[in-house]
Amino acid sequence: MKIVIDSAIPFIQGVFEQYATVVYKPGAEICREDLSDASAIIVRTRTRCDSALLEGTSVRIVASATIGTDHIDMPYCTGKGIFVQNAAGCNAGGVMNYVMSAVYGVASREGMDLRNATFGIIGVGNVGRRVEGAARRLGFNVLLNDPPRALAEGSGQFCDLETLLRGSDIVSLHVPLNDTTRKMASEDFFAKMNQGAMFINCARGEVVDEAALLQARPKLGAVVIDTWNNEPHINEDVLKVCDIATPHIAGYSYQGKQNATAAAVRAVARFFDIKPLFDFFPVSDIPSLFAVHLDVAGLTQGEIASLIQYNYPIFADDFFFRTNVGQFEQLRSNYRYRREFMF
Repeated sequence: MKIVIDSAIPFIQGVFEQYATVVYKPGAEICREDLSDASAIIVRTRTRCDSALLEGTSVRIVASATIGTDHIDMPYCTGKGIFVQNAAGCNAGGVMNYVMSAVYGVASREGMDLRNATFGIIGVGNVGRRVEGAARRLGFNVLLNDPPRALAEGSGQFCDLETLLRGSDIVSLHVPLNDTTRKMASEDFFAKMNQGAMFINCARGEVVDEAALLQARPKLGAVVIDTWNNEPHINEDVLKVCDIATPHIAGYSYQGKQNATAAAVRAVARFFDIKPLFDFFPVSDIPSLFAVHLDVAGLTQGEIASLIQYNYPIFADDFFFRTNVGQFEQLRSNYRYRREFMF
C-alpha cells in the first residue's frame, strides 16, 4: 500500500512507514502521477482533490487534516466511490483564541470600551460554538446567526442576518464556504453593519467580497482578516486596510494541529484496518505548549487584554506577515504553533 502525504502536516512523519510506502510532497505539488499507484492521500487545503488529480488513480480515501472540504470535489469522489474524511472542529480552540486576541488587542490599541458590547457570530458550528462560549464567559452580549441550525433546532436562540448586523459591535464570520456563503459579506452586508463595528473573517477568504469590503472600510471600526481570496496571492489593497492581517493561521495552535493529524491518521487507519493506529494521537511532550486555563474573574478589560496577549501576542503574527507578504506559504508551513488557552 502507498500513501501520499502533504509534507507540511505535522506529527505524521514515521507514523505509517511500517504499514505502507509513504511519499511526502508539498501539498500544492502533489500530482496525478504521484497517485497512480497510491491507495490513500492525506492533504490540507493546498491540494485540490478533483478529477484532474484523482481520475485514473488507485486512491480509495482522501483524508484532509482540515476542518473544511471546499478543496475536495465531493460529488466526484462520491461518484467514484472515494471515501472522504475531514477533521471537523480540530482547530476550534485555536480560532477562538485568535478571535479573542484580535478583539482585545484592537480594543487596547484603539481605546475601545468592550463593556456591554454585542458580539455577533455568523456560523455557529464547531468554531462558532467555541467563540460563543468564550464571548459569554467574557461578558459580551451575543447574537447568533446560523440558518441551517435554526431550521433544524428552531429559531429561538438565533436571529436573522440583518438583525445581527444591525445589533452587533463585533461581527465574526465562521461559516463554511459553499454556494450560500460565497461573497456573503457583500455591499449590502456591510451597509447593514453599525458605524464603527469590528469585522473579523477567519472562515474562508471567498466568503468576503473584497471590493465591497474596501468600499465599506471607512465606516468600520476595525478589520481583522486571516483568510483571503486567491491565497497565497492576496490582494495587498485589502491588507493595507486591515488592523490585523495574518496568513491563514488562526487555527494553528499546537492542540489544533494534534487534533487534525490525529483525525486524518485515524481515518486512514480505520479504512485499511490498521488497528495499532485506531486511537493514534501525537504525543504532547513540550510542557510550555500544554493548554492553559485563564481565570478572568474580576479582571478589568485591560487586565484581560494583557493576559490574552501574553498567551497569544497576535500583533507579532501581523508584523511578520506584513514584512513578508510574498512568503505566505512559507509563513504557514514554518509557523511556530502556539498553545491554546481556555476561559
